[in-house]
Amino acid sequence: MRITFCCAQTQAEPWLMDLRAALPGVDVSLWQPGAPPADYAIVWAPPQAFFDEQPQLKAAFNIGAGVDALLRLNIAPTTQLVRLDDAGMAVQMAEYVCHALIRHYRQFADYETQQHSSTWSQRAIPLRSQMPVGIMGLGVLGQRVARAVAQFDFPVNGWSRSAKQVDGVRCFHGEQGFSDFLAASKVLVSVLPSTPQTRDLLNRRTLSQLKKGGYLINVARGVQVVEDDLLLLLNEGHLAGAALDVFRTEPLPSAHPLWSHPKVTVTPHIAALTLRQESIAQIAAKIADVEAGKAVAGTVDRQRGY
Repeated sequence: MRITFCCAQTQAEPWLMDLRAALPGVDVSLWQPGAPPADYAIVWAPPQAFFDEQPQLKAAFNIGAGVDALLRLNIAPTTQLVRLDDAGMAVQMAEYVCHALIRHYRQFADYETQQHSSTWSQRAIPLRSQMPVGIMGLGVLGQRVARAVAQFDFPVNGWSRSAKQVDGVRCFHGEQGFSDFLAASKVLVSVLPSTPQTRDLLNRRTLSQLKKGGYLINVARGVQVVEDDLLLLLNEGHLAGAALDVFRTEPLPSAHPLWSHPKVTVTPHIAALTLRQESIAQIAAKIADVEAGKAVAGTVDRQRGY
C-alpha cells in the first residue's frame, strides 16, 4: 500500500514520521510532481496537478473540517473524499464559542476597559433566559458546541438543513424554519459548512432578524458573512458585537475595518486546529474500513458539499 501526503503550509516531516509509525509496512511519502501512483492521499489545499497525476486514488483524506477547497477541484469520481469527523476539533470549537459567549454575556471586555482607567464599577448580569443562543449547523461539531453552551444554562436553539433532534436543543430546519430560528436567537453561532447555499447567508436581511442587541460568533467560513452588512448593523446598534475567527480574505488585510472596530474580536482562524496524533489515528482506522469494504464515516457527498 502506498500513501502520499500533500498538505500546503503544513510541516510534512512530523506527519510522515507519525504516519509511518501508525501504519507499519505502508509506503508513506511526500508528494512531488511525477511521484508514483498511490492508493490513498492525505491532503490539505492540494493543487489541481496533484489530482491530475493521481486519478487512481481510492480515497483522499482531508485533514481539516472544511472540504470546500477540494470541491472546487476536478477529482476523479472514483476517488472517495473523506473529512475528519472530529479528531479533537469539536472540543476546541466548543471552547472557543463558550469563551466568546461568556466574554460577551459577562461584559468582560468592558471590565478590561475599566481596568485601563482604574475604574471599579460592577455591572448587572442579564438573565440567561434573555440570551438564547442559536447554533447554525447540527453536525458533529455543532452538536458538541450546543451541548457545551447548554451546560451554562443558556437556552439553545439549533438550525440544520434537514430535521434533527438533539437533547436540550430547540431544533429548527429548512428554509421555513430559518426565519423562526433567527427570531428566537440573540447570539448566533455559525458552524455551517461552506456551500453555494451558505455563501452570503449572513447578510443585512438575515442578521436583522436576530433579537435586538444580537451577537455573532463565526467559526465556520468567512464567505458566509457579508462583512459590509455586518459592519452596518454593528454601527446602527442592532448588533452588539461579533467574535470572528474566519474571513472572506485570509489573512485579514491590515487595513480592514474589522481589525479596529470596538465591537469586534478578531482571531486568526484558530477556533479548531488540526491535531496530528488524533487525525492520524482516525485516518488509519478509515483506511482499514475502506480496505475491508466497509462504509466510511465522514465520506463527502459532493452534491451537498459536505
